[in-house]
Amino acid sequence: MRTLLLALAYDGACFHGWQVQRNAVSVQQTFQDAVERVLGERPDCKGCSRTDSGVHARCFCVSLRTQRQIPCERLQAALNHFLPESVSVLGVREAPEGFHARYDCLGKEYEYVIWNERARNPFLASRALHYYYSLDLGLLNEAAAQFLGTHDFSSFCTLDGRDRGDLSRAVTRSSWRREGGCVIYTVAADGFLYNMVRILVGTQLYAAQGKLLPAELPDILLARDRSRAGPTAPPQGLYLNRVFYRGLSCSAEGFQEESDE
Repeated sequence: MRTLLLALAYDGACFHGWQVQRNAVSVQQTFQDAVERVLGERPDCKGCSRTDSGVHARCFCVSLRTQRQIPCERLQAALNHFLPESVSVLGVREAPEGFHARYDCLGKEYEYVIWNERARNPFLASRALHYYYSLDLGLLNEAAAQFLGTHDFSSFCTLDGRDRGDLSRAVTRSSWRREGGCVIYTVAADGFLYNMVRILVGTQLYAAQGKLLPAELPDILLARDRSRAGPTAPPQGLYLNRVFYRGLSCSAEGFQEESDE
């Protein structure tokens, strides 16, 4: 048996999230259908995360096991032949026995894209949040800096039927930048809770509107109370941007070797 690690990119506007659903088209189902056509078997595919409906991925990692010995380059080409244009395999590589795309992941990086102009951009309707009020990047970055470090993010997640466990996460990057008409939030951490990035964005936009001060955010973190934070930002602006493993990372350019240091 071989264990393979695959890097995908997909347009989340075309799907109801990653995970297979009974009455909706998901990325996982679409990907597994293509795998079955190529390999003649339907292996269990382990995704690095569970992106929601409308959320995009510039890089999403999947692991699977197969007895088929198709070379990685040929497998990539064959899968892309059968996948719709909304999904692309960026790369395929051999992985160690027992490797798991989710449990071996050391961290992820997300970006949230806001179209910050008065007139809406029809080409970004499902790919960015249209927010036409002026945004002060200085204030936003002051707010973003409050999330750096290790904190309990209970106030910044949606609690559902999943096991709560430890809700502490270590955030290593949290910053805003402007690129033309777009304002982009980048956040990296060793893991993320359900809706965490979208709630971080919604809360910072509250700060931009003067509904709370950046200096209040540490107290909101300590409160561990979802009602203290701002709203959940819409899904269309959110992108899974990078995925990190030991000695390896994945982005829109595919796999890159990384130093273990």
